[in-house]
Amino acid sequence: MTATILYEGNLRCTAQHLQSGTHIETDAPTDNRGKGERFSPTDLVCTALATCMATTMAIKANDMHIELNGLTVEVQKTMQNDPRRISKIDVKVSFPVTLVLEDQDRVILQRTGDNCPVVKSLHPDLVLNIQYS
Repeated sequence: MTATILYEGNLRCTAQHLQSGTHIETDAPTDNRGKGERFSPTDLVCTALATCMATTMAIKANDMHIELNGLTVEVQKTMQNDPRRISKIDVKVSFPVTLVLEDQDRVILQRTGDNCPVVKSLHPDLVLNIQYS
């Protein structure tokens, strides 16, 4: 088992990661009857995508003897109604400004990010825009 989730009322949940014992709280977003005081479940999907891309790229970079400290990822979701779901995710990956990459290394890292496990787990109807800079 990966996690246990407790519904606390008022559209808030607490998830406990069983291996580490850490917790994440979620709220429903303000556009869906929530307070928006925590990540929403759909925010976590987008955050999972961004962190998965960064992590898999860093693993590959380590194998290539490249240091990615300072890499940033910005993520923005677009929701749709009927059915309510994430319809689009925009991702901007920015390599550290001090990092000088050969073109071939940049392509390898970008392909790694584009093929992370979360990317491969998303529904094909979801529009995914990924930019690298």
